[in-house]
Parts: sequence; C-alpha cells; structure tokens
Amino acid sequence: MNVKISNQMRALVVRAPMQYAVEDVTVPEAPAGGLLLKVLACALCGSDLRTLRSGHRKVTLPWTIGHEISGVVVETGKEYSGEWRTGESLAIGPVVYCGVCDFCREGRFELCENYREIAQAWQGGFAEYIAIPQEAVERGLIQRIPDGLEHAHAAVTEPISSCLNAQEKGSVGLGDTVVIIGSGPIGCVHTRLAHLRGAKQVIIADVVEERLNLVEAFEPDAVINASKVDLVQEVRRLTGGKGADVIITANPVPQTQVQAVEMARKGGRILLFGGLPVDQSRPGVDMNLVHYNALHLIGTTIFALRHHRQALELAASGKIPLEKLITRFPLEDFNRGAEMALAGKVIKAVFLP
Repeated sequence: MNVKISNQMRALVVRAPMQYAVEDVTVPEAPAGGLLLKVLACALCGSDLRTLRSGHRKVTLPWTIGHEISGVVVETGKEYSGEWRTGESLAIGPVVYCGVCDFCREGRFELCENYREIAQAWQGGFAEYIAIPQEAVERGLIQRIPDGLEHAHAAVTEPISSCLNAQEKGSVGLGDTVVIIGSGPIGCVHTRLAHLRGAKQVIIADVVEERLNLVEAFEPDAVINASKVDLVQEVRRLTGGKGADVIITANPVPQTQVQAVEMARKGGRILLFGGLPVDQSRPGVDMNLVHYNALHLIGTTIFALRHHRQALELAASGKIPLEKLITRFPLEDFNRGAEMALAGKVIKAVFLP
C-alpha cells in the first residue's frame, strides 16, 4: 500500500558553485515503473564536494545532488513491475547501466559505455524523498539492506563498491605491500580492504596531519606524512629498498601518480583510483620506469552489481569499522557538515533527512 505524503519536502539545492542551501521543494511523484523512496541517509562523496566547489559538467544547476543513498520505499509508480515493495529498506547505487553496449552484453557492467547516474541524470538524494526511475529499477544498482545494517552504514556501501572493483582488478592479495596515497574516506576503506584481502603491509600517506590521525582507526601498518618526508624515499625505506607491490592513488593530485610509478616494485601494480582535474590530467610520468620495471598501470572507475552486493555483505559483517568512518548530520545542517568535510575535519559526512 502506498503512503500519503505531503506535497512539500526539504532538499539541498545547489544554485551555483559554493551557493547552496536546504530549501522547500515539491515532493517528486513516483515515476511510472519506478519508486518513491523516503531517504533515511545520504553520504557526501568527494565528487559532491567538487560539485559544490566548482560545479559539474553533467549537472545543470540549480540541482539536488547526493548519490550514496539508503531509504525505505513509500510508493510505487503506475505499471511498476519490480521486485521491491513498499516498506522495504534499500541501498541505492547511483549507476544505471545502458544494458545494450558490448560491455553490458558481456556482463562487464563496470565498463558500460553509456551509463547514467542518479544525482546527474536525475535529481539526487540530499532530500527527504527521491524518485527512482524505471531505468534504475531495471538496470541500476538497488539492493535490499541486510537485517541489522543501519541506513547510515548502508549508504556508504557505494564507495566501498568502487574500492572492491579496484582491488579486484589490481589482484591485491596475500603477501602484498600496499601503499595508499590519500587518507580520505576512500583511503580508509582501501586500507581495510587490503588487509582483508591478505596484504602483508599496508602503508597510507597524506600531507594533512589531521587526516592521518583520523585514519589510525583503520589500522594501517605505517603512516607517512608526505609534507615532512620524501614519500618515494620513505616507501623505499619501509620496503627494504624494493618498493611496493601495489600503489593506490586515492586522491586528485597529479604528482602522486608520478610518485606511484617511482615507488613501485618491479612488476608492481598501480591503481589509478582518483581522477585528475581536466587541465592537469597529463602528469610527467617516466614511462621508461613503466617499461623497464614491467609496471602495470590500471585505471578503475565505478563498479558492477556484484561489487555492491559484496559491499553490503562486508558492511553487515562489521569487518570495516564504518562507525569510525562516518559523522552524522541532520539534513538541515548540510552547510556545517559540508564545511567540515571540505576542511577535512570529518572523514565521511552522512546526512539524515
């Protein structure tokens, strides 16, 4: 049975770079073939922060962003034929695959050539309600939340899914020494995943001491403040001069990709996880090092349904200390939470409408 809802709700509206506020807007209708979700948690992503700072090429302002979402189904649209019913708790991944490109036909959904995203093609989740389109019901990333997993934790399984995809592609495993450059939420998740996959030594680096203090909860074997020491030399020292088996660049800084190549062990794998600014996307990597050291440069982006399912299972297992990852804020305190996230004073802000 559908639930009667007021026609007004509170939602974040981004009107221009660094101009945003929680406002009264009209509650969306349940789309034909789709769902209306009562949002119970929506997490702030690094890409959201970039959109707040400088806009986004796929977002036409004014707009409601937010794509790490969990909530409860309150209505289904006309001619809805999906498996989820009103009252069910769902984790919503933002990616909606096209289903017809070569990669989708091969089951390699993480490489879909024409995917669209909730919060870009459709309004996002920093709101009391969100409309989930029929396309997402049919070809998107929607999972039931496991019993006992709270909505704030379920919301952050979206970035965990991307990390799972990356480490799978990089074959992180037993005996590896792994260096993660960047101690934000992605760096924290990569730290725990590397240990869970059997890495022998996990080293995390950043240039902000406050962020490095926060990451200690995720139990890295070593922490490097790259503002105080030469990062490449320190990694070489910690690895007996050999270098790291795997380096993950969990940041948007071009120089770290150069450093990753320089600190890699022969035959090492470099996971280029963080995208670079468009005008800085050609860092001066020494390709002779790549050639003569037989390095593997691996780009990864988004994830497939199996990664989202695995992320929810991991979250429910308690093997990733999600409570130490997140800081909760009411949606009405979005500006304060965003400011703290922009300043690096919290690892992951999660907003509760």
